Amino acid sequence: MSVEVLFPEVSKKDPNIEGVVATWFVGDGDQVTQGQLIAEVQVEKVDAEVYAPEGGVIKILSNEQLPARQSSVIAVIEN
Repeated sequence: MSVEVLFPEVSKKDPNIEGVVATWFVGDGDQVTQGQLIAEVQVEKVDAEVYAPEGGVIKILSNEQLPARQSSVIAVIEN
């Protein structure tokens, strides 16, 4: 079973606004635990932390510093 990791909605002004994954704290294929800090995202100079919703092996879909829309899938965790 896989669980999607979504880019959090940081800016309420425009749900279609894009941001970037500023930093991944884990690597593609790493084992993560539920609640683990896995990334930091940035939208309009606002930073937010992303935590693993489930434990398992992470597959990163969004590279650092490339545009990503809020609420888009940035990774998948296979458990």
